[in-house]
Amino acid sequence: MINAHWLDIGPVDQLPPLGARTLPVLGGEQIAIFRTANGDVHALVDKCPHKHGPLSQGIVHDTTVTCPLHNWRISLITGEALGEDKGCTRVIPVRVDAGRVLICRSSALAAAA
Repeated sequence: MINAHWLDIGPVDQLPPLGARTLPVLGGEQIAIFRTANGDVHALVDKCPHKHGPLSQGIVHDTTVTCPLHNWRISLITGEALGEDKGCTRVIPVRVDAGRVLICRSSALAAAA
């Protein structure tokens, strides 16, 4: 069934615990989809606010990801840099329904703007 508000991007079991996958956005910013150790799924634009490092290649801890370039910790919930670092990356609303990962269509398209 097609849903105007959510894009089905695949089964949740394709996301490894404490890992990430990327979703290219035609003409826009790539999206990183993360899975925490307890199975929660989060999505961010795949750019650290510091030097635009690929967050999808970082290490996931609880509800944060550490950028692989300069070790900035970014909240998977808010997109905010943690500690003394300042900056934010865009959060893409995501949910899991019947084992499928869905991202917010309008937010994914906004990443293309």
